[in-house]
Amino acid sequence: MGLDLVLIAPHATPPVAKIVDFKKFMYQESKKEQEAKKGVKKSTVKDVHISLFMGDADLLRMVNKTKDFLAEGNQVRINMELRGRQLGKMPMAVDHMNAFLKQLGDVNISKEPKIEAKVVRAVVARKK
Repeated sequence: MGLDLVLIAPHATPPVAKIVDFKKFMYQESKKEQEAKKGVKKSTVKDVHISLFMGDADLLRMVNKTKDFLAEGNQVRINMELRGRQLGKMPMAVDHMNAFLKQLGDVNISKEPKIEAKVVRAVVARKK
């Protein structure tokens, strides 16, 4: 008849098998997997750049932007690049980054503020 014996649940007692067209069965299984993948959203990492001497209004705008990214379920990488004379103010930059993180409120800090060459970087995600 052109049908195949397909083992559906091999670990069940007794094992379950069906007599079906194998190609059609595999096609239906792939469609089920595609439908399952549609509902799942991958979280991505968004970047936010702040400056050491950024104005209060600009800093508040970046806080709101970061909160929006977190509300969407994304992780946010916060970068503060230092240039020229700012490189002598690394401790001040770390304090500024910690103040920025406090303004975000209740978030999960995945990576604490850390100095990496000329950049102070932190990664945050929303609390679950």
